[in-house]
Amino acid sequence: MTEFTMPALGADMTEGTLLEWLIHPGDQVHKGDIVAVVDTAKAAIEVECFETGVVERLLVEPDETVPVGTPLAVINPVGAVTQLPAPAAPAEPTAARAPAPTPLVRRLAEERGVDLSTVHGTGPGGRITRADVPAAPQPEAASRQTRKATAPPVGAAPVVSPLARTTGRVRATPMARRLAAEGGVDLAGVRGTGTDGAIRAADVRAVLTGSETAPAAQTAPTVEVPPAPDRHAETAGRSEAMRRAIGDLMARSKREIPHYYLSTTIDLGPAVAWLREQNRELPVSERLVPAALLLTAAARAAREVPQLNGFFTDGRFVPAPEVHLGVAVSLRGGGLVAPAIHCAADLSPSELMARLRDVVARARSGRLRGSETTDPTITVTSLGDQGVEAVFGVIYPPQVALVGLGKVVDRPCAVDGLLGVRPVVTATLSADHRASDGATGARYLAALERLLRKPEEL
Repeated sequence: MTEFTMPALGADMTEGTLLEWLIHPGDQVHKGDIVAVVDTAKAAIEVECFETGVVERLLVEPDETVPVGTPLAVINPVGAVTQLPAPAAPAEPTAARAPAPTPLVRRLAEERGVDLSTVHGTGPGGRITRADVPAAPQPEAASRQTRKATAPPVGAAPVVSPLARTTGRVRATPMARRLAAEGGVDLAGVRGTGTDGAIRAADVRAVLTGSETAPAAQTAPTVEVPPAPDRHAETAGRSEAMRRAIGDLMARSKREIPHYYLSTTIDLGPAVAWLREQNRELPVSERLVPAALLLTAAARAAREVPQLNGFFTDGRFVPAPEVHLGVAVSLRGGGLVAPAIHCAADLSPSELMARLRDVVARARSGRLRGSETTDPTITVTSLGDQGVEAVFGVIYPPQVALVGLGKVVDRPCAVDGLLGVRPVVTATLSADHRASDGATGARYLAALERLLRKPEEL
């Protein structure tokens, strides 16, 4: 048996709160399946399973906070799965060959009464994705519509969480919001059973399956309502915890890492002209912005100078085999996270831009995955959209380098002996002197400039 433990979702994380399980004992899981949602000081993060097997038992209840490394569940590995009472399954050969659906997909299908054996999977290898479930024929359409109608009944007052009643805002976990959006459920009509009336995924599922009893509306309109939680205090508390976590990590970085800093000004004339040419052929929604080229070049340069791409652990530098580009994302409520874009040096500018949009949207909606928060090998921070021309960042330990990109501005510039106005950007590098020296950092910035002068080769 294998223990699934509370992961360290960042160098600054010492404990986490289990928000909810997406699996039950007896469920079969595969490596990479999202099995739980964990709340850290920075955000709610979806956590993947790193084993293939059957869930033996769950050891920690939702809303419980435990230190990193605490066993959360016990999983029987794949070898044991084959010995479990597996009913002879002659079933359809084609369905058996397709990858098994994830726990979340099975849960959605169960809630909607969808027979997964009839669903055509559009994922890799024919795997059934979450999007396939709502698109599948749903025999219980009529009853489900009835459920939707009963969730926010017309004549009767819906069961509204105390917070929603007093502030008009609904407090719900990310998974609850997603399930509500997919199931067409108005969260304002859902009774939350989480901490301080927060709506959990189980509450939404209860509405979707019709098991929500919804009692109080007509029978007890005068029931005593618990005092409304202080939303501002709660938000302030979370912001304070995030600020403390960031401060602790940055203090550790400045205390332990001997930083050195370099900067250079890069002529973006060729890059801007190339972008303009490319965008003429593209629809508006797919047009590229300078950030796509800058990040692509930053990743390729890290591959060319591997001394800056990796981790300093156990007293030595360990280069990373791939470039997982961390991107600093500021959150709307304050604070920041730096999720990774995996294998960024292998992506084209358009592919990287699509991945960037996706990861930024999920970071701001609390849908990051554990693997995205743990393995950036080098990080890029950019404040150009806020008018900052140069940023000298603090390295995220145990990484050994951080690239800063400023605002693209027009400046008088001499090119081939002629003075003209050119778009330029200030690129900076903060690097760890234990892993490299200034000459190595200079090679990185030179590679970055060279790549941006030939954008057609990116």
